Amino acid sequence: MLASIAFYALSAVAVLSALAVISVRNPVHSVLFLILTFFTSAGLFVLLGAEFLAMLLVVVYVGAVAVLFLFVVMMLDVDFAELKQGFLSYMPIGALIALVLLGELGLVASAAMSADGAPIALAPAQTSEITNAEAIGRVLYTDYILVFQMAGLVLFVAMIGAIVLTLRHRPGVKKQDIAAQVGRKRSEGVELKDVRPGQGLG
Repeated sequence: MLASIAFYALSAVAVLSALAVISVRNPVHSVLFLILTFFTSAGLFVLLGAEFLAMLLVVVYVGAVAVLFLFVVMMLDVDFAELKQGFLSYMPIGALIALVLLGELGLVASAAMSADGAPIALAPAQTSEITNAEAIGRVLYTDYILVFQMAGLVLFVAMIGAIVLTLRHRPGVKKQDIAAQVGRKRSEGVELKDVRPGQGLG
């Protein structure tokens, strides 16, 4: 019963926060709601018995949200001084999301344990002799290895595209010429000076 209540509560929060991500106009609020969506989805994974996916969602994607927010700030050319001055204006919504996350953690922890303190019995996808992470690794690197590698290439191209979009060319910056360095001769890089005792190079 408690697991069903937790599922419906987390599902409602996940849907509402996902809608808030694309509906709010402030990019800072959008990032906060995106973090709330990831945490709520991680709670749903815990209820399904996929603890590894829940941990992966929190560690990888929440960390990626911080990088995403960094690129948003760089692309929108947000004034950092103004952003620091408006820090107190973000406190109410930040505190509200923090309270929601705290409540979700308590709800998932209580729903994941039965009345006698034992975990909820879930039907395992495979034999219980292997761990959750090992089972996912076997599927990823055997049946879906090509799709997994293609997804990595897509993310790599997206990372390069984000760097190119945020790269700013400034005049007067010295750049490295690798071909000139490799092809340089000894006569171009070494100069012999006959310095007499007591005198400098002048």
